[in-house]
Amino acid sequence: MHLQLKRKIAFALLMGIVTTGIISFTLLSLNLGFSSGFLLKWLRSWGIAYVIVIPAILLIGPRLQAQVDRLIR
Repeated sequence: MHLQLKRKIAFALLMGIVTTGIISFTLLSLNLGFSSGFLLKWLRSWGIAYVIVIPAILLIGPRLQAQVDRLIR
């Protein structure tokens, strides 16, 4: 596999971990508060968000980057 492609995939996976973690934590804490079972609810939500966002990043990301490149020439 080409090194540049490996870097893009690694970035998408790591960025997905960070962003889904932050967003799911923030939204759950705002909507539910820090009730009992918060940690398990957050980890479950984080896992679901991650499974959804990684394919989105990998499929939509390149197309979106191409659009941005066209706009900023």
